[in-house]
Amino acid sequence: MLRNGLEPWHLLVVAIMIILLFGSKKLPEAARGLGKSMRILKSEAKAMKEDGTAQSTAAQAAPEETTAAQPTAESNPAH
Repeated sequence: MLRNGLEPWHLLVVAIMIILLFGSKKLPEAARGLGKSMRILKSEAKAMKEDGTAQSTAAQAAPEETTAAQPTAESNPAH
């Protein structure tokens, strides 16, 4: 019964229904908004990926830096 579930004419019917529902004037605006949203999502995902690699390298270097930066009781004469 559903051997050929999605045929080309199904896509044509869906496209016509979308045009009828939203109108031809709204479709370019919607496509522009979708494109802008996708660019923002892509840039944010890239930034998160870069932050993740920066945090992992900082976490690897941090234990060495924190132990060297912390003053010991022997080196601090005020105590």
